[in-house]
Amino acid sequence: MDLAFGEKLRQLRTERNLSQLQLAEQMFVTRSTVARWENGSRMPDATVIARLCHLFGVEAGALLVVGTSDSEYPRIIMVDDERIILAGGLPILEEVFPEASVTGFTKPSEALEYAEANPVSLAFLDVEMGKISGLELCEALQRINPRTNVVFLTAYLEYSFEAWNTGACGFLLKPITSDAVRKQVQRLRYPLRGMNGI
Repeated sequence: MDLAFGEKLRQLRTERNLSQLQLAEQMFVTRSTVARWENGSRMPDATVIARLCHLFGVEAGALLVVGTSDSEYPRIIMVDDERIILAGGLPILEEVFPEASVTGFTKPSEALEYAEANPVSLAFLDVEMGKISGLELCEALQRINPRTNVVFLTAYLEYSFEAWNTGACGFLLKPITSDAVRKQVQRLRYPLRGMNGI
């Protein structure tokens, strides 16, 4: 727990007249994640702290007094180039995985940068995303960490055949639901630490 970080974050947020929801939308997390950061029950990892520093225009030292991370929690990412999909999907992932650190990305390059710095346990990837496809992103994530579980997300059923030729362990049609995610979790190749009750 890091109450000093939470207090500083709350101060920076209120100085800029941002609500927790507005900050969450800019950081691609949920409002409840921001609330946990501010109440000291959860600490963002280094990549998210760098995003916060960039957003607020401060050095990391201004935001951190004593840096800790939530590395004991599984890290789950969702990558989709459509913000509306992230806005709908991230709360579902937080509901299903309340003990995990859940982060969203609209750019595959940012997700890869995050994965380089943090062991990603589970990645939900859109199949079709501009320059780099979810299939290519899957391969890159698994080169970084071969134990990353990957579940593809798409609105097009025909992509499912291509998805099975990667190292992915699942496939969900958009929009995702908590029931569909829970069923998929039972099929993960590498079980998530602390998630046995799902």
